[in-house]
This record gives sequence, structure tokens and C-alpha cells, in this order.
Amino acid sequence: MNIDEMTIKEIESLFAGERPKAELIEACRSDARAAVRRFPLRWEREERERERVAALYQYEYEARARGAEYIAGVDEAGRGPLAGPVVVAAVILPLGLFIPKINDSKKLSPKVRESLHDLILEKAVAVRHAVIDEKTIDRINIYQATINGMYDAIFSLTPEPQEVLIDAVHLDKLPMPSLSIIKGDAKSASIAAASIIAKVERDRLMDAYDKLYPAYGFAQHKGYGTAQHMNAIKKYGPCPIHRRTFEPIRSLMI
Repeated sequence: MNIDEMTIKEIESLFAGERPKAELIEACRSDARAAVRRFPLRWEREERERERVAALYQYEYEARARGAEYIAGVDEAGRGPLAGPVVVAAVILPLGLFIPKINDSKKLSPKVRESLHDLILEKAVAVRHAVIDEKTIDRINIYQATINGMYDAIFSLTPEPQEVLIDAVHLDKLPMPSLSIIKGDAKSASIAAASIIAKVERDRLMDAYDKLYPAYGFAQHKGYGTAQHMNAIKKYGPCPIHRRTFEPIRSLMI
């Protein structure tokens, strides 16, 4: 293939859409223009990412084979912190939707999480999240608070899912089939999407709490027990959003 007389923009357009032909890739690799030589490398990276994301739909395709049209992924953020709520999200994605960089939210930078959060809201069939505050956590314990939040998020989805994929937790009272997947946020696109929604929504809440209680640094650590946070607790005592049943808050309240 002779691409010598083509502009860089014209050549770039040949890589859009369908898989480029082998002769185009070879011609670009030997082209004198550095920008043109990069097109095959970029396409190969994009192809690997498409393959990675496609593999994250294995559980969803298996659910579709069982007859489910709408498959929800469920995950939480904030079970471990000393302060603030736990947030649970449930997401139904179009089967096979390509969302570049989608992954377990813990493996993503805040900037990437924010951009993916907005993309998921735009592209998903349905997204819902539930916020369980620290007072409820103290009253019924963090595990039960998480379970309740998962039910709330799932039952608020429209359309109603025919099958649910859950990160690690078993939900025995669902009226539809469900599957608990260990480290599901790294294995299922739907659970990964839910993990991103839950994480971003919780981080935004903690950023707001940082403005109410600036002495604790919630915008930095999001309520987790970092050295900064522990020092602030020792200096100022717990604030209204601290979980009274979590140590060391519990001992400070005696």
C-alpha cells in the first residue's frame, strides 16, 4: 500500500472503525513520518484494551445465556473507614459496552474514576446508589448496613434486573438469581462500574464533609485511619460523622 501521498489525517481515518489491513499497518511502520509510525502502536494498545474489557463481560454473557436480559452489578465503597457513610451502587450496562479503562475503582486514579463515573451515567441502562449513614452503621453494624444498602440499590433499579452479580457478598432475599464473585470488581464489567459509581459518590460526600469539619482532613483520606486522621482524632476528638462503634472511636467514647 502506498501512503506516501496521503496526509496524516487521511491515514488516521483508515484506523477508525474496522480492523486495519495488514498492508496498511506495515506501510505505516515504515513511513518516514513519526506520527504515522505511531498509528499502529496506538491501534494495538486500543485493541488490547478492547480485548481486556470484552473479557470482563464473561459473567454477563453467561447470565444472558441463562435468559437474563438485564444484569446488574453491585458493589460498595466505605466499609472500612472510621467516619462517614457506606455507599452502595447497582449498575446495569448494555451487554458488551466498551468503556475504556473500566476496572476495580481502587486501581484507578481519582481523575479516571471521575471521567468513568460520568460516562457510566451516560451510557448505562440504569444506575442507582444508596447511602447508609454512620448512625445507621453504628446501630446495625457495617455488614448489615452494607447488605441493606445493596438491597436498596437493586430494588430501585428501573428496569428491574433479571440477574444480579455481587462483589463478594451473598444476598439471600433477592427474588431473582444472583451470583457472589470474589474480587468481582476486577472480574465483571457491571460490578466494576458499580464500584466506580459507589467510590466517586462517597468521595464527593467526604469532600463535602471536609468543608464542614476541616480539622480532620476528610478530603485527603476519605475517613480511613491514616496517620493524619488518627492524629486529628487524638487532638480534637471524634466529630459527628465518626463511627462510634469503630475503634479507636469506641474507646474514646467510654
